[in-house]
Amino acid sequence: MKIVYKIDLVIIILSLAVLIFVVGYVQPRVIAPLNDYETSETEILFSIEKAEILLIDDNLDFTSPDEYLVADGMKIDLKPGTYYWKAMGVLDSEIRTLTIRSEVSLELREIEGEGYGVFNAGNVRLNVDVYNGTELVESVKLGVNEEVGVVGDKFIGGYNE
Repeated sequence: MKIVYKIDLVIIILSLAVLIFVVGYVQPRVIAPLNDYETSETEILFSIEKAEILLIDDNLDFTSPDEYLVADGMKIDLKPGTYYWKAMGVLDSEIRTLTIRSEVSLELREIEGEGYGVFNAGNVRLNVDVYNGTELVESVKLGVNEEVGVVGDKFIGGYNE
């Protein structure tokens, strides 16, 4: 009887070893971005192996996730905010956090023959008030990477949802 128990013990140990190896082999390998990654760039590079689907959501429960098919060199454009994401394959990866900070940035650029233009160099839409001295001359809305020619000596930009 002792031999039967020893054989059973060996079979159980081997089965557990195979199971551990298989689980490690099929779990998605998440390379980038790192957990708790923070940036002001809105285009994010995801590098994932052994997964078919990437889920990204703004809540930890993934109640309304955006779903992407995993591909090499996958870049996804996201708005500023905090996101939770995970890779799904045979098994799911751990849940990671990603934060894109809002960046407000106005640039004054010369426009040939027209004077100057205001350029939104940030990653959020802006409301821009244009003043000439203390007088409000114009209010314009600028999308990301958008430029408008305006005449004034003072420009004040604020976040526009």
